[in-house]
Formats: sequence, C-alpha cells, structure tokens
Amino acid sequence: MTIILAILIGGLFGFALDRVGATNPGYIIRMLNLTNLHLLKTIMLAIGAASLLMFLGILTGLVDVGHLSVKAAYGGVFVGGLLLGTGFALAGYCPGTSLTAAATGRKDALFFILGGLIGAAAYMVTYSGVKATGLLNDIAGGKSTLGSIEGSGYPALFDDLSGEMIGIVIGILFIAIAAVAPSKLR
Repeated sequence: MTIILAILIGGLFGFALDRVGATNPGYIIRMLNLTNLHLLKTIMLAIGAASLLMFLGILTGLVDVGHLSVKAAYGGVFVGGLLLGTGFALAGYCPGTSLTAAATGRKDALFFILGGLIGAAAYMVTYSGVKATGLLNDIAGGKSTLGSIEGSGYPALFDDLSGEMIGIVIGILFIAIAAVAPSKLR
C-alpha cells in the first residue's frame, strides 16, 4: 500500500508541475531572468501553504512531530546548492522537473537526467576526498531547528522561540510575497 500511495502522490505532484509550466525549461529560465514570475509566485505559494498547514497541524496535534526529519547543515549543502542552482539556470530543469518533463516526452530532459546520474556517480567515486575537505562536517548545530519544537528531539538555534510559530510566520510571509509579487521585474 505504501508504494501505491507513493506512486499516486508522485503522479499528482508531476501533474501539478506540468500544469504550472515547471516542465518547460523556458518558463524556468524566464523566471530566473525575472521576465515572468508566474512560476516563482506558484512556488512561493506552495511552500508557504505547506509550511502553514504543517505547523498548524503540529500545533493542533493533527501532525505527529515524531515523523518529521531535520537534515543536517554542513558546508557541502551550500556548495551543492550553488551547483544545483547553476545547473537549474543553465538547463532550465531541476531533478524533479526533469523527471516530469521526461514523462511528458521532452527528450532534452533525458540528457539532464543522464548528466545528473553521471554527477551522482562522480560524487560517489570522490566521496572520501570530499569528506576529507571538511565540507561534510556539521555547522550551526547540524540537525537543529530555528525555534524549539516540543517532542522533536532536535536542538533549536533559538531555544526561547517557538519553532511552530516561526514556521507559521514564514509560511504567511511566503504566501504574502506570492500574492503581491509582480508578474515580472524586467
């Protein structure tokens, strides 16, 4: 049943990505060069709504905080983010949008996916060397949250602030930005 649910959710997510234009590299590139912010506004709205609903769910007891996972912060995350962002800007795809675009029949997405697999293989081969540089050492507390979330077991960078309230405020800010952002800046 778990695999069926994963396929169903993945299919719905892919459908949504295609409907908002995220499978078209032209849309992504126009978003990045600030000539069409429709996709940016959609992404901001989705992140904001998810954050708002998740943290409200935690506060009301509908979401079990024990199922949440916090990823560790380390220098390699920032280096990887720069590499991903560069590839995103050059190709007009990220890993999720490339798979969805390939499913819609875009052949250029297959080359992006192949490049991603080659990059992952190169990382695996060079992992011990990357680890030796210290890029994989935890920073800012490693697995920590901005504010404390009761029952999570994760340390907070700001113990005196509620992690749930921080998540709700960030969610509202993202939704507000999506609502007031112009359709283009250039």
